[in-house]
Amino acid sequence: MSTAVNVYNTVQCSENLSRFELLSWVNSSLQAQFGKVEELGSGAAYCQFMDMLFPGSVSLKRVKFSSKLEHEFISNFKLVQAAFKNLRVEKGFEVEKLAKLRFQDNCEFLQWFKKFFD
Repeated sequence: MSTAVNVYNTVQCSENLSRFELLSWVNSSLQAQFGKVEELGSGAAYCQFMDMLFPGSVSLKRVKFSSKLEHEFISNFKLVQAAFKNLRVEKGFEVEKLAKLRFQDNCEFLQWFKKFFD
């Protein structure tokens, strides 16, 4: 398995995309229909992205795609964290914050993840 290239994002970064541009990227990349950034707080999309970037880094059989409960979201993000650790991605993130489905936390992580993906 290959290792990832670490990227860093700051609040001052002028390259940040709007939430609409981010959602358009997510939906076109995953053939999905996310309507709000907060919906990415389930973690399932990030599991799919990790599998796209690094095939086999996340076992998609273990992803809870129809999750509705916070503990299921946390389980999905734990899969992403494990993949980050294996790939030596230095980005830490607070699973519990993302799983609360708050816009700000999810938007910041999505901004970073888009840079990581590119």
